[in-house]
Amino acid sequence: MNETKITSKSLDFKGYTILIIDDNPTNLGVIVDYLEEYGFDIIMARNGEIGLKRAKIILPNMILLDVMMPGIDGFETCRRLKADESTKDIPVIFMTALESTEDKVKGFEVGGVDYVTKPIQHEEVLARLTTHLHIRNLTLKLQKSNEALSDANQQITTLNERLKAENMRMQAELDVARRLQQMVLPTKKELERIDGLDIAGFMEPADEVGGDYYDVLEHNGRVKIGIGDVTGHGLESGVLMLMVQTAVRSLLISEITDSEVFLNRLNRIIYDNVQRMNSDKNLTLSLLDYQNGILQVTGQHEYVLRIDKESSVEVIDTFDLGFSVGIEDDIADFVSHKEISLQPGEGIVLYTDGITEAQNPDKKMYELERLCEVIRRHGHLSAKEIQEAVIADVRQYIDTQKVYDDITLLVLKRK
Repeated sequence: MNETKITSKSLDFKGYTILIIDDNPTNLGVIVDYLEEYGFDIIMARNGEIGLKRAKIILPNMILLDVMMPGIDGFETCRRLKADESTKDIPVIFMTALESTEDKVKGFEVGGVDYVTKPIQHEEVLARLTTHLHIRNLTLKLQKSNEALSDANQQITTLNERLKAENMRMQAELDVARRLQQMVLPTKKELERIDGLDIAGFMEPADEVGGDYYDVLEHNGRVKIGIGDVTGHGLESGVLMLMVQTAVRSLLISEITDSEVFLNRLNRIIYDNVQRMNSDKNLTLSLLDYQNGILQVTGQHEYVLRIDKESSVEVIDTFDLGFSVGIEDDIADFVSHKEISLQPGEGIVLYTDGITEAQNPDKKMYELERLCEVIRRHGHLSAKEIQEAVIADVRQYIDTQKVYDDITLLVLKRK
């Protein structure tokens, strides 16, 4: 089947006004900058009450509406828009991280025409805006001329088929990204061959693949450990994760022993590839070098959790040890390292934010404090037993709540 991709050429965007209602200034800034490049006139509102007033005055062509906001949420805002005669025909596209069937049904019940998932993908927003703007134009024509009814319905059907094909393509990308993640993980046999360390790793991709990365490599008596998290979801994130894994292996073989030089060169490789891809992806990444009981941590990621012989947990901040990889061509001025001494029986736990930001059915996050408490209770056990205890507790906490991000955990203990 030949796929016709929806592009910015499908409509003349000049003269189209989009109202964006979102309480997050970062989300607003990113979306506004992107859409203004295509000629849209953008109006912003930071909450539902202001959004209702501006919609009534401006009568935009389309509304992008965040679901989770203080005051009246997105569902109630949409319900009031549809109850007002002056704004009831303005298409509303929800922006949300909620993907349960109940949330989708509720969004359509209050009058939404579509939704995009967070973190927002620029191309998806543009494709859905293009489709629904075109559908609205056709609908207006239908209201003016019954003679064009048959032809307009056919065009709407075609556009909906294109949207369906786009959704299928995006799902296929996610499937590929999930497979890529699993293919490059270190095997159990590889980890067991590393002398002096007891290691257990775990990664479970979410429905929306986020591009988590971890690896453990041994070369000439030194062990290189990496953990990172690529921004965004989908195939690009999976590909970037694979690039990082390949680049780390290549640089390791090239005998670069200075950890700061290693990370800066890795960043340059990823930066050049990101530029070639014309992508906005980047990642947080920490690299750890282990030899003879000493761990050297380089790069910015989540906290490193050190377990001592009494199972106490030390929280080690990596914020000042680096910079997000793939944003700047040279990050040497930002990179530094920290040494951690490990006695026999002591270890570390590395994780991605898929664990600490996991939500229970009440939408409360798991948080770092709970993770540390589980580690304290099981710190005397093997790496595998600690890993299993943490994952079991995370699963119990999540319960029936949907998992929105990859869950990755790496536990190392000195034998």
